[in-house]
Amino acid sequence: MTKPQSISVTAPINQELPMEKFHELERFIDGMETTKGGLIAILHKAQSIFGYLPRDVQLFVARKLGIPGAEVYGVVSFYSYFTTKPGGKHTISVCMGTACFVRGADRIIERLKEKLNVESNEITEDGLFTLKDVRCIGACGLAPVVMVDDKVFGRVKEDELDDIIKKYKS
Repeated sequence: MTKPQSISVTAPINQELPMEKFHELERFIDGMETTKGGLIAILHKAQSIFGYLPRDVQLFVARKLGIPGAEVYGVVSFYSYFTTKPGGKHTISVCMGTACFVRGADRIIERLKEKLNVESNEITEDGLFTLKDVRCIGACGLAPVVMVDDKVFGRVKEDELDDIIKKYKS
């Protein structure tokens, strides 16, 4: 898995996925000095391009790297960061790690479910938010932590949730 395979990207298997995105991913992979040990980085890039990792994208990566599709799926399904379903425009992640849980993360996520009228790992009806409960964000000193996209909100209180949501509704 040191040199990317040369494959044709003339038509994606799934016609709903834009060709430009496959080309962008291919350029990224081709631009790597080596792909050995690079599967996770490639999947991160693929998810940032497509927004999620559908089967066709996973198979494309497998073919480019010359590895079994099952190996790619194994990595995608193991790491909670990766998703195989499209999400909302913004992802709200609530850390449910020990420090956050002890400091009220369970109440935070329940309140968000009420406010957004959605369950964990689902998309709001308007497609604006995906609500996720995650194991650990790695900011235990700021517990409880809520992350919207890449922005971390620390020491979150229930009465601050409306303001956080409002920032992303516009």
